[in-house]
Amino acid sequence: MNDIKKNKGVREILLTGIFWRILFIEAVLLVFSLFSRWFTDDTTPMDLFWYGVRIVIMVGIIILFMMITLKKFLTHKIITPLEVIAAANKKIQDDISNAEHVELPEDSPYEIRTIITSRTKMLKTIFDVSEERLRLVNFIRETFGRYLSSKVVDEILESPEGQKIGGQRKTVTILMSDLRGFTSLSETRDPEEMVQLLNRYLEQMSRIILKYDGIIDEIIGDAILAVFGAPESHGNDPERAIACALEMQNSLIELNKEMIQSKYPPLEMGIGINTGNVIVGNIGSELRMKYGIVGSAVNTAARIESNSIGGQVLIGEPTFRQVKGKLKTDPPRNMMMKGLKEPLVFYCVSAIDSEYKVSLESPVTIDSSLSINLPFQCWTIRDKKVDTIPRRGETMRLNGNTIEAFISPSLEPFTDIKLKFDFCIEAHCFEDIYAKTLSIGTDQNREFNRLSITSMDQKDRDILKKWMAQAAN
Repeated sequence: MNDIKKNKGVREILLTGIFWRILFIEAVLLVFSLFSRWFTDDTTPMDLFWYGVRIVIMVGIIILFMMITLKKFLTHKIITPLEVIAAANKKIQDDISNAEHVELPEDSPYEIRTIITSRTKMLKTIFDVSEERLRLVNFIRETFGRYLSSKVVDEILESPEGQKIGGQRKTVTILMSDLRGFTSLSETRDPEEMVQLLNRYLEQMSRIILKYDGIIDEIIGDAILAVFGAPESHGNDPERAIACALEMQNSLIELNKEMIQSKYPPLEMGIGINTGNVIVGNIGSELRMKYGIVGSAVNTAARIESNSIGGQVLIGEPTFRQVKGKLKTDPPRNMMMKGLKEPLVFYCVSAIDSEYKVSLESPVTIDSSLSINLPFQCWTIRDKKVDTIPRRGETMRLNGNTIEAFISPSLEPFTDIKLKFDFCIEAHCFEDIYAKTLSIGTDQNREFNRLSITSMDQKDRDILKKWMAQAAN
């Protein structure tokens, strides 16, 4: 009953209240008049009856007159202005642009006009504060969205716990990519030119990662650390990560075409993917923190990536098990690495056929190997440290980015090396070449290594192409 009364409008409440009060007063006057006439005058019952009828008719006329005149007066002076204010307030929910516009009759009471004035000032203050807050939130989202994923920014801004230090354990898929030879390339180029080149590359890769709903946890120079499955999992995080990596490699092929036209050197990228448990959340102190991930799965992803060469997408065993049957891969490879208790197993992916259908497009290379014998020295690189003792070697065959060479003693697969030719030609001496051993083969009862070039000066690359063209003729 109380809820019904609360939902009544001012018109109904005011007019109903006045009607019943007038009726009560007139009823009291009628009863008082009848009893007064009865006791003071010598009247018959019939006279008293007709006297009462006359009084009732007069009371009815008075009530009717009062209701008509009061209704018009109250409607014009009080009810209509209040209804206008109520309607204007209701419109705020539908169209906030008309919130400040309220038209009242010119002779509305001062108190009601004061309500409008106060309402207008209050709304202006609220709108100014809301607009300022919205600008601030948008500024924060746009600014920090360049450093963190938009989802992470939303979680930090909207969650009461978003700014607290700490995290939660989640199963995510980590993608790590790294450009091959970019550091050595940057040492021989103009810094501004290299920053422009790097920015074009990072912009392209970032768009692809966001397209597959990954978050970019960190950009360290030319390396990207992306996470799929945080802050929330989609149920197909490994598939999205693999499809993203394949598209990143395909996109780099197209980007290199533009780079070459702009007289930039082509870029090569290796990608490693791993799935595992990590701690996701705010890491740091009250003075400085970052939203990131921590766990052995991240280190494993980095180790897998370190075994990749340009154009490859390598995935760890945990990722492979979750997407098995949907991938086209090479046979598994394993390698014992420092700090691991068991060999690291990974697969080279060339295609995925699931909700996402992406195949790796190989760049154009020379189909047949050409026999070219060039002497060189090489040094192994472990943990980014170059060995001081060189090994002697000689190339057997060259094929685009691949070198088959005799090295004494032979190198284990996935060994990083620095290679330098022992001669100069036409006043040109070769710069250092960086490569990774792919496999060991046998030729003429001698073991040889198949190497993949990861970094090479463009002038040196042009000379080798020239020699290969001459050898082909």
